[in-house]
Amino acid sequence: MSVVKSIQSQLVPIHPQGLPFIGAFALASLILFWIWSPLGWIGTILTVWCTYFFRDPPRVTPVRDGIVVSPADGRVSLVANVVPPKELDLGDRPIPRISVFMSVFDCHVNRSPVTGRVERVVYRAGTFLNADLDKASEDNERNALVIATTSGRIGVVQIAGLVARRILCFVREGEALGAGDRFGMIRFGSRLDVYLPEGARPMVAEGQTAIAGETILADLKDGEGPRNFKVG
Repeated sequence: MSVVKSIQSQLVPIHPQGLPFIGAFALASLILFWIWSPLGWIGTILTVWCTYFFRDPPRVTPVRDGIVVSPADGRVSLVANVVPPKELDLGDRPIPRISVFMSVFDCHVNRSPVTGRVERVVYRAGTFLNADLDKASEDNERNALVIATTSGRIGVVQIAGLVARRILCFVREGEALGAGDRFGMIRFGSRLDVYLPEGARPMVAEGQTAIAGETILADLKDGEGPRNFKVG
């Protein structure tokens, strides 16, 4: 392998949604250099951060039927049984929910947690509270998907946060999705909630780092008991 190809293989692709922002940051940096060079260097650092934010690395997704993978990079902020939002039409009884909080340094490309058909897509306007707060699930701007699978219906909710002001969803009702397929993006800090069928056992713990399309959140066809975790 040549040196050029070796370097290229290590570069992470940039999502097309980020190109206008990266270009704007770069242009602003040039203007700031013309005004005063220290400002230009600050702009350059922000341009590098913007490029890093919109990275879209390839992922290796387990595809066995029943496996639910994380839809987002970030920290598992909550694992609990809660009543799902009404727009999901998943009933009025508490069901398992796993929340993944994305900081401004995490990759923000969202991936489908399961293979199935998009049964419902519902957008709700709302506030822009800290997405790490539990009440953000009800109060914040959000976009909800329900994906029908052979193992049940899975809810996925994109939630805007303090900095996030734009939720993007690339799929429509009726479309087929494979586990790990890209379905959306939230710009600049936010959260993803995954609602599992009643009785499903989460396989992650609060505080754990999740990788979109790779980290297994639950196995709907596995009969093992609850897992124990330790911090080390």
